[in-house]
Amino acid sequence: MRALDRSLFQFLAQSLQTHHRFLTGRITRPEDTPIYVIGNPSADLDSIISALVYAYFTHQHPRPHVPLINLADVPSGPELRRLRPEFIEALRLATHPEQQPKDLHNHILTVADFAAHLTHLPENNGRFPSTPIDAILVDWNALPNRHPTARGQGTLPGLSDITFNVVGCIDHHADEHFLPPIAADQPFLIQPTGSCTSLVVSMLERMGRWVSQPSSPSSPPSTTEEDTRRRHHGKQLSKLALAPILIDTANFTAKEKVTDADTLSYSFLRAKINSVGECGGSGSGELHGNGAGAAAGQQAWDHNALYRLIAHAKENSLELLTVDEVLGRDYKEWVVVPSTSSKKKNEGDAGKVSHSSSPDNHQNAPRGVKIGICSVVKSLPWVIRKADTPARFWEVLETFAAQRELDVVVVMTAFSASSSSATEAEGKEERGRFARELLVCVPDRNRKVAVEGVRVFVERAQTALGLEEWRALSPDDEDVVREVRVALERESTTDIWKGVWVQGDVSKSRKQVAPLLREAVGSV
Repeated sequence: MRALDRSLFQFLAQSLQTHHRFLTGRITRPEDTPIYVIGNPSADLDSIISALVYAYFTHQHPRPHVPLINLADVPSGPELRRLRPEFIEALRLATHPEQQPKDLHNHILTVADFAAHLTHLPENNGRFPSTPIDAILVDWNALPNRHPTARGQGTLPGLSDITFNVVGCIDHHADEHFLPPIAADQPFLIQPTGSCTSLVVSMLERMGRWVSQPSSPSSPPSTTEEDTRRRHHGKQLSKLALAPILIDTANFTAKEKVTDADTLSYSFLRAKINSVGECGGSGSGELHGNGAGAAAGQQAWDHNALYRLIAHAKENSLELLTVDEVLGRDYKEWVVVPSTSSKKKNEGDAGKVSHSSSPDNHQNAPRGVKIGICSVVKSLPWVIRKADTPARFWEVLETFAAQRELDVVVVMTAFSASSSSATEAEGKEERGRFARELLVCVPDRNRKVAVEGVRVFVERAQTALGLEEWRALSPDDEDVVREVRVALERESTTDIWKGVWVQGDVSKSRKQVAPLLREAVGSV
């Protein structure tokens, strides 16, 4: 069966069935075993859809591909709908008017689901955890817990009994030097872009799995029922793939993020969505607009409406979450071995990212510094108010760090500032501008190497990130900011190291901040 012969939900149901057959030992031939396509642990829209789209088009070419959403504590179903409403909204808008299944348990696989399935395996099932499982990484390029000797192998938080063997990678982050040599018939592409999904689309086209529209106007599309159905499925996948590209580039207004790969993928997808025979009647009516590219008498599909609806779902979702869930919603972590520690073991490994958060790994290795970075699409004052008081916020943050055994916890905010509290002129200039804040905390000041690494980071970030004194970016935030700043000054002698800034260079996201912090910690 060719990819577009089945709808997205038909594929998801089939891939989940393949997963269950594999776990229960009903798939034995190596050529029939699935490859799991795994996004990064933030499980944001880009990561999830990159995995779904790549797996859809490469399924049974030649092996089954199973998308795995990297959420260790969120099963598919109501919790996934609550914690990732922007993904559910993207699914709805892409597949409308097709009826979306109410029970995602039969279509979506998360790490939490995978772990639950393992608990129901017969005790005499000898397949797990001894046999490594092949995986392709999308939207990241290193597993968190590296195998001590086998390059490209490791485990996921929540699935410590399963060793994954990485056979391919598509990513737009800095290379973390984890990957093994990649075979020619597997995907390998690490390149800066606004969205990883742009690279997935590019790679699929390059592999011949997702071909572009025929350019000749003399070759009208076939009108057979089979071809009409395939075009409809292609349109659904194109809308789904376009969603994270629009979100990650702020609808192509974040010029510093947009690359040629994003623009080319956008054009590729729009051509499929607006192709002859695909505009009228088969898409969601609320997304039609007066754009170019549609056939006569038809309305072009409105990508601006898609962006607005998904962005609204993402931003408003935080209102329904606890502060702990807000911090963990878009979270990533690393373990870095400082040079002063690694020299004792191996002079040549100084400052390398360890990713070895498992206490069983590298028993003789120096202790690394574990870093966690939370990305939030609201301001710090908003998060603090949600916690009721600054004191309560610090308690939640410290508990969050303790539960994950973090030596350094960072909160990065990205939001639209309503106005400035400085002067009227400045307020007019800043009103509605995109803004970022940066909070850095070392829960244990006695962890000297962590404190020193953070101080090196802050010194470098003054220039690299344009750090500025923290201030209220909205009049409503002035009281909260004042209270927090007083508390920071008062607590300068406590066991906790804290710092908060406005990030002047708003073009720098976690993709740039995380490597800067890792390098700083690795240098001490």
